[in-house]
Amino acid sequence: MLATNGYEDSELKQTMQILVDAGHIVHIVSPSNEPIAGMDSAGWTEPVPVDILINEATVDAYDALVLPGGVLNPDQLRVNASVTDFVTEFTASGKPVAAICHAPWVLINAGVVHGKKLTSYPSVKADLENAGAVWVDESVVVDGNIITSRNPDDIPAFAQTVMDQLKESE
Repeated sequence: MLATNGYEDSELKQTMQILVDAGHIVHIVSPSNEPIAGMDSAGWTEPVPVDILINEATVDAYDALVLPGGVLNPDQLRVNASVTDFVTEFTASGKPVAAICHAPWVLINAGVVHGKKLTSYPSVKADLENAGAVWVDESVVVDGNIITSRNPDDIPAFAQTVMDQLKESE
């Protein structure tokens, strides 16, 4: 999971828990090695430790990439060249790349959405369309190796689709 401060707490922690409960190993990759804090309706949440810096992460080390949303998190990540380079390389690898809520902003800046069918939080719709994507209002959309979802209500289906795509890519 690639994140920084300001991630939507449920999109990182619930998705991570579902994946871990299914037997997957999840690492938190971030531009900073300091613990990162999320947000929920009450404000900042309990931070999570970072396992590896983005500059040290390699696509070969992972089977999938998950990008939680929130507003602050993807807004910061999408302007970080190391992040967008990693996302571009990961997408080109053919391995699953999953983004929920506002996280498709990172996919836009990585240049991987043109011609793709995607979903997102409604406020990201125009950004995706302006980048050449086809936006649809569905809980989970899979186009090639890119998986997208709209919001925290979609987390169970989102996480299940990530796991299904991992099985298919084995």
